[in-house]
Amino acid sequence: MRGQNEMKFPEFAKKSFSLVELIILAAILGIMAAVVVPFFQSQSTQAKEAVARDHLRILRSAVELYTVQHRGIPPGYEGDNPINTPSNTVFLTQMLDSGDYLKKMPVNPFNSKDNIRMVGNSESFPESPVEGYGWIYQPATMTIRLSWSGTDSDGIRYFDY
Repeated sequence: MRGQNEMKFPEFAKKSFSLVELIILAAILGIMAAVVVPFFQSQSTQAKEAVARDHLRILRSAVELYTVQHRGIPPGYEGDNPINTPSNTVFLTQMLDSGDYLKKMPVNPFNSKDNIRMVGNSESFPESPVEGYGWIYQPATMTIRLSWSGTDSDGIRYFDY
């Protein structure tokens, strides 16, 4: 009668992990994650740096091309008249509407913004990034910069790209 009252466990239940083994496994996985995560974060930052440099190259090339094709007048001025106050709306219209210069405005990879802080003719160019903008542009000097603080993996300020 011993066989009728005795509970039999399935084969897989006899080979399961104990609580201690599961805790040790979780600790090992945690240590591995602590080692691997900084590596991937570093790679992510380097990728953003490369994208930022490339987007600046594209923007600067588009500004230069527009300027050459418009008798030396950079984009941003209404009616291509440098006496007018520069406007980001005019800049975007000139750069995007024809499709000859930009298909879409590049996004700052660090803050995901594609808007521009337009610097007027008589204004001095900011010494540091301006909060809330992806890019800073001054048509009078054809200067365009990334609006992001901090330094890259080589110690260069993002703003100085």
